[in-house]
Amino acid sequence: MAFIHAYHTDVGIKKKTNQDAVLVKTAKTPNGYVGMFVVCDGMGGLDQGELASATVVRGLSDWFEIVLPDLLHSNRQEEDIRDALKACINEQNAKILDYGDETNTKVGTTVTALLIIHSRYYIVHIGDSRAYQIGERVTRLTKDQTLVEREVERGNITPEQAQKDPRRNVLLQCVGATRELDVVILTGETEAGTVFLLCTDGFYHKITDEELLMELRPNPFLNEKQLKYKAIKLIDAVKERKEVDNISIVLAHVV
Repeated sequence: MAFIHAYHTDVGIKKKTNQDAVLVKTAKTPNGYVGMFVVCDGMGGLDQGELASATVVRGLSDWFEIVLPDLLHSNRQEEDIRDALKACINEQNAKILDYGDETNTKVGTTVTALLIIHSRYYIVHIGDSRAYQIGERVTRLTKDQTLVEREVERGNITPEQAQKDPRRNVLLQCVGATRELDVVILTGETEAGTVFLLCTDGFYHKITDEELLMELRPNPFLNEKQLKYKAIKLIDAVKERKEVDNISIVLAHVV
């Protein structure tokens, strides 16, 4: 399998700095292409969020180039990749925490990363950025690690109330906040024609699944220029609806 991919990131209509970070990397192997796609949202309420998001993106980029090639030959590939991804995130967490201790600052970031190895995908998830899979319907693959999401699960508030709840942005965990992290790793199978969407929370609050399906339903004639246009069009729509946060999306069309 190969990938048609695109990304777009925007500071938004209110903030002066963009604390989001994105990563797109692909490589050809004897058995096909592999790809790494990442979005990180540096914490807007914390200092120097852009440093935290950039640290995680850089760490995953190095992992893709240095660690992954050996894992592709492992007899325990899935287990080893899961362990190695968790170790990478924990290493970045420690770096960010150490920096915070040295500078007496609080620095944090979410991370949602998609690794595709041939027909298998792995998602690394901490925080409230999201991963979607789009085919004939839109499927959200990640669960927001937020206070309001937990309240919805417990039946204390409705999903509609959660969208307007003032605690909407309160995270249960992020990279750089605590020494102990619960790194969520999700796995599944993909196939040609699937579109994966990764996004920060500045994107999804103002967009519907119906709009995502209309714009991103897999199309065999879609090329990277067209996919980039779709990314810009969607983010422009979010800005027109007065989203005040940074806005970032990454698109990967498996072909």
